[in-house]
Amino acid sequence: MRIGSVEFEKRGRIALITLDEPHKLNALSTGIRQGVLESFAKIEADDEIRVGIITGNGEKAFCAGADISNFPETPEQARDFIAHVLPFLEAPERCRKPLIAAVNGMAFGGGFELAIACDFILASDKAKFGVPEIQLGLLPGFAVVRLHEIVGRPKAKEMSMLGEPISAEEAHRLGIALRVVPHEKLIDEAMQFAEKLAGKPRMAVEMAKSFYNRGLGGDEMRYAVDAFPFLFMTEDVKEGVAAFREKRKPNFK
Repeated sequence: MRIGSVEFEKRGRIALITLDEPHKLNALSTGIRQGVLESFAKIEADDEIRVGIITGNGEKAFCAGADISNFPETPEQARDFIAHVLPFLEAPERCRKPLIAAVNGMAFGGGFELAIACDFILASDKAKFGVPEIQLGLLPGFAVVRLHEIVGRPKAKEMSMLGEPISAEEAHRLGIALRVVPHEKLIDEAMQFAEKLAGKPRMAVEMAKSFYNRGLGGDEMRYAVDAFPFLFMTEDVKEGVAAFREKRKPNFK
């Protein structure tokens, strides 16, 4: 079943959500965001579904992050953008049922953030992770309030300030990925893990997610919505976005 730009498939007790704009590296277009949110709603509403898996179509990308073709150009547009995107990136945390990100390729920016908002990441040995927003003169809007809790403050600062990607193996070492599996076995491994979860007592599994996720959201998320647009007032952002579109190195001032 196609929902927006996402393929939704029910496999018994498991729902498989596939981001399906490989020609755009599954960037977070309106169609992808719509499809993911509606898929989560279907998972919540269907008592037969116990676990969800989210992955990307294509060999290169799980999700390459924001769709730069529709990037905001003013602080006002930026606030509207982040006010829509942050609740989307939080959606895996709010979903009552456990979600597995089966990361098949690059998970950059918003794609990385979507993955870490899931309960578990299973990474292909070809996967790469990163928050490259600094290359545009920006910061990741969601990872700045989550990443340090996973990898510690110094590593979170390094990843955010340098924007350099890390391998699947390093993501596993840092606690981002639960495990790394051979690329061709990724979905099979994710399905096996999902079936194990689905076989456990449903209420206990859902309560475990709720308990471990307590305290997420709140003031720090509202701060991100309010603070992020100020970066769009800088000349560095205009230069960073222009350089990205023109496929050249930015000249930050």
